[in-house]
Amino acid sequence: PDVAEEALARMRFALGVDDDLRPFYDRFRDDPVIGASVRSRPYLRIIRRPDPFEALAWAICEQLIEFERAAAIQRRIVFRLGRRCERTGLRDLPTPATLAGTAPALLQSMDLSAGRALALRRAAREVAAGRADLGAPDHERAWRRLRAIPGIGSWTIEMLALYGQGRYDQLPAGDLGYLRIVGRIITGNPRARVTEEEVRAFFAPYEGWAGLAGAHLLGKAVS
Repeated sequence: PDVAEEALARMRFALGVDDDLRPFYDRFRDDPVIGASVRSRPYLRIIRRPDPFEALAWAICEQLIEFERAAAIQRRIVFRLGRRCERTGLRDLPTPATLAGTAPALLQSMDLSAGRALALRRAAREVAAGRADLGAPDHERAWRRLRAIPGIGSWTIEMLALYGQGRYDQLPAGDLGYLRIVGRIITGNPRARVTEEEVRAFFAPYEGWAGLAGAHLLGKAVS
């Protein structure tokens, strides 16, 4: 029963079904940029990862490459190193301890770059050793530990925060989707892109809710 309760809690978190979004709705329903989306889809949620380490590991895999290639790498990691249910055959991502003990060369053989392979293993070691406790209330402490790892920057931490820790105030501002859509809004040029700093400035009025505001701007549940 305790395992079942934990599983239910994780999936409720992943789907955001217990989140109270009334303050967001009240504040931004008449916003000139996202107000129409907020009014028509007040139910919109961020689709998260059930486990924060999954959000971290997959964010590292997704750095600077197209999503389809990253997803293929993730499938290889799960198949080669992941946990497997003997009853159903279903697989899950590896534990932090497993990835911490994996040779970078093996991760590279799955099409992960050398730098990201090292970053993934070092991040897994920090989590496995408890030095970066992703479930602790003080998220920023773990973020500081992870930011000290070469190859882990603001985008990776913001992906962890938004999709793994439920931080609606965090937005992966360096994401190509935001660079493009904010560029179109600001300049009127459909091919324009802006800088990460300009994306942050654009979302400054949505302080505390930038991640959810971003989902409404993109027009979909972001996962």
